[in-house]
Amino acid sequence: MKQNNKYQKLELTWVGKGEESQLEPRILIESPEYSYGDKESQNMMIHGDNLLALKALEQEYAGKVKCIYIDPPYNTGNAFEHYDDGIEHSIWLDLMSQRLKILKTLLKEDGVIFIQLDDNEGAYLKVLMDEVFGRNNYINTICIKTKNSSGASGGGEDKRLKKNIEFIFVYSKSEEFLKFTTLYEEIPLNKYIDESSSFAYNSVLVDEGSKTYFGSTKDGSGEEIKIFKHTGHVIKSVAQLSREEQIKPIEIYKKYFDRIYTLENAQTSIRTRVMLATDNDDTFYSIEYVPISGRNKGRITQIGFMGRTKRLVSFLKYTCTKNNKEIFKRIKVGTLWTDMSWSAIASEGSVDFPQSKKPEKLISRIFDMATNHGDLVLDSFLGSGTTAAVAHKMGRRYIGIELGNHAYTHCVPRMQKVVDGEQGGISKAINWQGGGGFKFYELAPSLLNQDEYGNWIISKEYNPDMLAAAMAKQENFVYQPDAVIYWKQGKSTEKDFIFTTTQFVSGEMLDKLHNELAEDETLLICATSFAKGLETRYSNIKLRKIPLMLLGRCEFGKDDYSLNIINLPTVEDDSEDDEVIEDCIDNTCDNNTNELF
Repeated sequence: MKQNNKYQKLELTWVGKGEESQLEPRILIESPEYSYGDKESQNMMIHGDNLLALKALEQEYAGKVKCIYIDPPYNTGNAFEHYDDGIEHSIWLDLMSQRLKILKTLLKEDGVIFIQLDDNEGAYLKVLMDEVFGRNNYINTICIKTKNSSGASGGGEDKRLKKNIEFIFVYSKSEEFLKFTTLYEEIPLNKYIDESSSFAYNSVLVDEGSKTYFGSTKDGSGEEIKIFKHTGHVIKSVAQLSREEQIKPIEIYKKYFDRIYTLENAQTSIRTRVMLATDNDDTFYSIEYVPISGRNKGRITQIGFMGRTKRLVSFLKYTCTKNNKEIFKRIKVGTLWTDMSWSAIASEGSVDFPQSKKPEKLISRIFDMATNHGDLVLDSFLGSGTTAAVAHKMGRRYIGIELGNHAYTHCVPRMQKVVDGEQGGISKAINWQGGGGFKFYELAPSLLNQDEYGNWIISKEYNPDMLAAAMAKQENFVYQPDAVIYWKQGKSTEKDFIFTTTQFVSGEMLDKLHNELAEDETLLICATSFAKGLETRYSNIKLRKIPLMLLGRCEFGKDDYSLNIINLPTVEDDSEDDEVIEDCIDNTCDNNTNELF
């Protein structure tokens, strides 16, 4: 009999799936000797297992991170100097799955995550991301041309081709994510023309001629479109002007920058309306109207149409930028990134991190696309500290997590230099001058461990303050000791408090606490010992014993969930018409007058 698969879902499976341990929510302890700069800084660097560190962040930072970038070990089987990442396939999937679930929790509803990998695990990661984030929240796969980057060098000696690309998988947390900020790659125009087999901007409107009012028509919303006819206009080609003026074509582009154009066959109702409202003369018309959407919304805008078929006039100035020396063609950044330089990254940050470092330009592009100044970003595979360095320079708040010893030998020195104003990477491009600071944290040890007899006891590394903070986190209270009332160590609501103590709780002590509680207040007491029968004395006080109350709720005593990371050896409406016209002329310049000429 054929099996009924009506309720069966498509998913990736592996050995151990569904058998994940419940993680212990650890506390974080600042190490002031590694913190640097502004003492009020909210920027965080964390040393410790990144899965446990993510769990430690969950309570306070759930739903607060705007953008996550991670560059996890690629599971290639190559033992790099800093990462031994050739781990068994199922283990890699299992550990990545656990991390992705917490990372999703940390993201804001309109947040996005970028994960960079090569093709060894990329296909599996895509399916895993579909499962964790939802296929509807898949945004793009970005392909990056690389050179000697991790996972992208070597090869070519056998049947395989040399790898020179990597992939970034991009997902949103929910449908609240709308779109990325549009970015542009700037290429010197002469280089762009040399590399393009069909560069279309070859005509020059030397003289627009005499402009007279011809008539008007209406847009889709009934607003007037004024039409003007031009007579006596002069058009020449770039090549013709180059011969006449005996200068190189690139100099013609510079001299006539505002008047060089091409014709676009834009299919818009506005073009149709202009065609119907004009004659069939092979001439030049321009219109003035106020778009109801797009970049020029609400502003008087001029557009040109040429010839009997009224093709749209698209000027070069709308797709380029110009300074005194050179013209740059602006190309919208898409999913193929070929302009990342990998040749100079060895010196970025003044730290040596062979084959594992990413260019600061790569991370800055991601942040430009997906974040604004002041947004919180996170990298749980911090490596040499590139993500934190870029975030700091760009004014983003950040959290970086790194297990390896290079948290001390690489990340901290690099970030100290950033605070001091180092000029590597993107510093000069964004005029970085230094400033700010960061705090460095250690992941606390496990709250409980076993003694020589196998009994679970409170770790001796925990002092009373650490224990109180840990118990607050365990019970989902915010650790916030009151400055006056000693037993108000944390709260879950304005009226619900927690008190952790290693003192013996007697009846007299409990009575005193009850008398200090307001009638509408409640208290959870976590104690190592207390007199028999006190658990039910007061309805607004819960009394629980440590460590018994904790057993069975999570996995204690385990400090390594790592991916084998090791230490260093030391409608026809005008809204659509406006968008089509905008796309055709690619009007990206800051043109406040919106004039055509």
